[in-house]
Amino acid sequence: MKKALFVAVIAAAGAVSAEMKLGVVDMMKLVRNHPSYETNRTLLTSTEKDYKKKLDALKSEVEEIQEEGKRQAEQLRNPMLAAKAKAEIEKKIVDIQNKFISAQQKLRAEAMRSQQDLADLEARLLKTQTADIRRRVGEFAGRNGYDLVIDSQAAVFQKKGFDVTGEVLRDMGVDPSKARGDNEGK
Repeated sequence: MKKALFVAVIAAAGAVSAEMKLGVVDMMKLVRNHPSYETNRTLLTSTEKDYKKKLDALKSEVEEIQEEGKRQAEQLRNPMLAAKAKAEIEKKIVDIQNKFISAQQKLRAEAMRSQQDLADLEARLLKTQTADIRRRVGEFAGRNGYDLVIDSQAAVFQKKGFDVTGEVLRDMGVDPSKARGDNEGK
């Protein structure tokens, strides 16, 4: 009884899969050729430049504090310095050291925040872009009678005839012969 049921299930699965229309797409190629790809890259580059300017300004502030500390330390080495003046300079040096440590901490915190913000922005942009690609692939599959379309990276093997990346690119308004390849645009 179990053997007959097993054979029936296998036969039914074979009949269903024989009628299924399957397709494969190269998601990375679709991402690199999506209409918003260049705009997203420009936004990321510009945001990164803005963060770099801010970090450079903080770095300059740290360097200025460090230079002030060096100037005060040089004055402290003056053998003609009175005890009261020496005590004032030592107090200034301690204040400068505290400012220096605080400025370094601020620089590190801002650098980490900037990196995180940039990564978050990139993830949001990619998520939006990927959602649009999935929608477009779904519409393409519906119009063309596909039962299943998967990313080529998820398939261990596929025949060339299953690749519908070029057709989806055409739907996106991109000439497949002029599309950016896998290693372009990085």
